[in-house]
Amino acid sequence: MTYKIKFGTDGWRARIAEGYTFDNVRRCAQGFANYFIELGKAGEAIVVGYDKRFQSEYFAQAAAEVMVGNGFRVFLTDGATPTPVISFSVPQMGAVGGINITASHNPPVDNGFKVRDENGGAIPPVELKKIEALIPDNMENVKSSSAEEALEKGLITYFDAKEAYMESLKTKVDLQAIRDAGLKIVVEPMWGNGAGWFEEIIGGGKTEIVEIHNTRNPLFPEMKRPEPIPPNIDVGLQTTVDENADVLLIMDGDADRCGMGNEKGVFINQLQVYALLAYYFLEIRKERGTIVKTLSTTSMLNILGKMYDVPVVETGVGFKYVAPKMMETKAMIGGEESGGYAFRGHVPERDGILGGLYFLDLMVRTGKKPSELLDILFEKVGAHFYDRIDTRFVGDKQEKIDRILSANPETVGGLKVTGLDTTDGYKFGLEDGGWLLIRFSGTEPVIRVYCETKHEESVQAILKDGLHIAGIE
Repeated sequence: MTYKIKFGTDGWRARIAEGYTFDNVRRCAQGFANYFIELGKAGEAIVVGYDKRFQSEYFAQAAAEVMVGNGFRVFLTDGATPTPVISFSVPQMGAVGGINITASHNPPVDNGFKVRDENGGAIPPVELKKIEALIPDNMENVKSSSAEEALEKGLITYFDAKEAYMESLKTKVDLQAIRDAGLKIVVEPMWGNGAGWFEEIIGGGKTEIVEIHNTRNPLFPEMKRPEPIPPNIDVGLQTTVDENADVLLIMDGDADRCGMGNEKGVFINQLQVYALLAYYFLEIRKERGTIVKTLSTTSMLNILGKMYDVPVVETGVGFKYVAPKMMETKAMIGGEESGGYAFRGHVPERDGILGGLYFLDLMVRTGKKPSELLDILFEKVGAHFYDRIDTRFVGDKQEKIDRILSANPETVGGLKVTGLDTTDGYKFGLEDGGWLLIRFSGTEPVIRVYCETKHEESVQAILKDGLHIAGIE
C-alpha cells in the first residue's frame, strides 16, 4: 500500500523510518518540482536547507537530487542553517522556492519537509493542496540525478547563507548598543540550528552570553521536544537564576520560533512576548502598520491596536495564513501563539533570531528588565493570563468534532460564553474578552486546548471545561 503524504501547516512531517523515508522525501520533492513546472518555472533555482535532526543533511541531498533531475538548479546550504536564514536566502538567491528539511519543534523521532515560496514565506493552503496532489504515488514517476554529477555540472551549488542574513540584521537593530549594554544573556538553542548565532551577532563587547544545549544531539536531552515552552525550557530558566542573568532567550530546534524567560527565571509566555513586541514597535520605535495575528493568540493585540489606531487582522492558525496576509496588508508584525513572529522589511517568515534581537533592543532602549516590561504592558492593557494543554487522542476525530459543536455551554470556567468562532478550530468567546480554543493539530493526532482570560484564578477551570467539551476527561 502506498504511503499517503499529507501536508499540514508548512508541509509534511512524519516519523523517521516509518513514514519519513528517503523514497517518500523524494516523492515529496517530485511533487514540489511538478508544481513549479506547472507554473512554467522549470529550470529556475531552488534553495534547499536542513536542520540538525537525524540524517537531515542526507534527506536534503535526496531532495536536491530530485529537483536537479527535474531540470532545476539548486542552492544547497553548506551546513545546518536556521529556518529564517534559509527563508531569507530564497529571494536573496533569486530562487522561486525553498525546501527545508526540518520537523521544527516536533519530537525527536520525527523529521519534516517544509516548503517556501519565492518571497521565503509560507505557501497558502490552496497552493499546498496543489503540491500535495502532484506528489506521485510511487517511485516510478520520480526523476533524480546524483549529487556528485550535479555538483560537477554546477547544477547544485553549496553556499553559506549566513553573510547576507547577518548584513541585513545591521539595518534592523542597533547591534552595537546591545553589545555595549553590559547585559548577561542566557541563550537556549535547544540542541538546534540557533547555536552560536547570538554570540556571533552581538558577542565581543560588554554584554556576556552564556549558551547551553549548543551541540548537535538529535535526541534533545533534558527536554521532551525542542519547543520553547515549559517543561522543555526548565533547564534554561534555572540556568538564568544560577547565572544571575538578565534574560533567557530561547529558540526552538530550527530557530524560527522564540521564547523568553525573565531575570527571575520565570517564563514569559508566547502571548505576552507578542504583545511586548507589538508595544516595542508602536511605542518605542513609533512605527505604525497592520498587526496580523492568528485566532489563537492574544487579545492584548486588539487593545493595543485601538490605543495606537492601527488595524488588527485575525487569521487561521499557522503561518500559511499569516504570511500571505502580511504580504497583502504590508503588515508591521505578524505572529502566532506558538512563538513565531515575523516583521516588516524582512521575509514574511517566523524568525526566532530577529525576534530575540528586537526583545533585547526593547530592554536596552527602555533600560528595563523583562519583569518590569511586563508590568508596563499590563498597566496599559490589563493583566492577561494564558495556558494550553495538548492531549493525544485515539478514535474518531469527527465524533469529537460533533461533540464540540453540540456542547453549547452557557459558561466556561465560570465565565459566560458570548459566541463560537469556527474559522479554525472551535473558539468560545468569554465575557471578560478572553477565549477558549479547542483545535486539532495539523501535524499530529493531538487536541490542543488553549485559553486566555483576565482572571488568573479561572485559567485551569477554563481548560478543564475545554477538555470536557472535547470529550477528554
